[in-house]
Amino acid sequence: MSKKELSKQAAVVEKNKHYIIDITGMTHEGQGVGRIEGFAVFVDGVLEGEQAEVRIIKVNKTYAVGKLITLIKPSPNRVEPFCSAFRRCGGCMLQHMNYEAQLAFKTQLVKDNLERIGGISGVTVHDTIGMENPLNYRNKAQYPVASVNGRVITGFYAARSHNVIESEHCGIQDKTSEKVRRVVARFIEEKGITVYDENTGKGLVRHIMTRVGFNTGEVMVVLVINGESLLYADELVQRLTGMSLEDSNSHEESSHVIKSIYLNINKENTNVILGRRNVLLYGSETITDTIGKYKFNISPHSFYQVNPVQTEVLYPKALEYAGLNGTETVFDLYCGIGTISLFLSEKAARVIGVEVVEAAVEDARRNAQINGVTNAEFFVGEAEKVVPGLYKKGLRADVVVLDPPRKGCDESLLQLLADMQPSKIIYVSCNPSTLARDLKFLTGHGFTVEEAQPVDMFPMTGHVETITVLYRR
Repeated sequence: MSKKELSKQAAVVEKNKHYIIDITGMTHEGQGVGRIEGFAVFVDGVLEGEQAEVRIIKVNKTYAVGKLITLIKPSPNRVEPFCSAFRRCGGCMLQHMNYEAQLAFKTQLVKDNLERIGGISGVTVHDTIGMENPLNYRNKAQYPVASVNGRVITGFYAARSHNVIESEHCGIQDKTSEKVRRVVARFIEEKGITVYDENTGKGLVRHIMTRVGFNTGEVMVVLVINGESLLYADELVQRLTGMSLEDSNSHEESSHVIKSIYLNINKENTNVILGRRNVLLYGSETITDTIGKYKFNISPHSFYQVNPVQTEVLYPKALEYAGLNGTETVFDLYCGIGTISLFLSEKAARVIGVEVVEAAVEDARRNAQINGVTNAEFFVGEAEKVVPGLYKKGLRADVVVLDPPRKGCDESLLQLLADMQPSKIIYVSCNPSTLARDLKFLTGHGFTVEEAQPVDMFPMTGHVETITVLYRR
């Protein structure tokens, strides 16, 4: 379409004007999509099949953004959001959709990405595996801290911004995390401790982070600060270790216990939450949790799946798909603290894990040791740089497991896998679009995608984890 045609099309949509539109689709983030005389309009808080009155709040050359004013025709899949901050918070974008529909949406999301981005058809995409109770599932919370009219607030960022939306309760966080947050926020306000301002780079407290061992009850608290120390730190430790963690609804004694309290030093002008340095204020350096029969030590920087219930679905499924018989050498790339590696070690002759975060590799080695695993070893570095060195030394993988961050794999690593030609690749991805992009490369270099299994690790959000199996042709 020419610039003149785009300009003419955009002219049919005017900012601040109200329109009635039919929602005919949804983005991967959960935004509704409708059209006004063919011009795309994106709207938060609406579902496919609904009709709504919207006010246009932004007009771009190729699309517009609308704000829901009145819902005229609701979808049968609509439910009442459980969070009072739903329309403002950028977190649970799908909580107005019933859970069965969420699972179907995510299954279709994986199919669409494989076909449209990957150019892959004929793949068996199984129904998304959901949760029996899709609430309070997160074992890690990161609460930004802000000051509004002299009052300390904590919550989560608004969609596509760093404005903190205050929220007293979050339906997907562990209840212990919520209690810790309230105690720390009250302490900051009472002591007059300054709060970090992104615009000026001044102020002390940036984030409150919690990690909870769901199966052990061990809790870690991390206060992220823009400085070297915290006044009244001893009193904060006393408040946290003395707080009641019982369930306020049932008044049952809680099995949770504060095991570790840290300061994390982050004085950089960055959106990255954690700085590189940690100062232990109280307790042990790590907390412990279990997945299946394995025990894991978790430090502030450890990558550890945020949904422990679904992790016990995800990892055994990955092991099942690997189809190991005890003779294979397996490369676990982007291995984190060695969680998948230890599961693979049950059936493999040898497991080699590679991870760029040095602290995570230290955790992985320690986790192998405490679980008595002797056939797994771990290397520090970017996978695309470490694996070529292993390859030159004559190490070949029979099976490769990939579990990269949302950006997916570096193309040089995919090329190396194409050259190495393992018999099977298990690709675990939290981003269907980069998964599809990488699968397109691999299917063009000697591999065939057989099946994909989505697992709902992130209920109420537009995110989905997917395990994909590729065989060498």
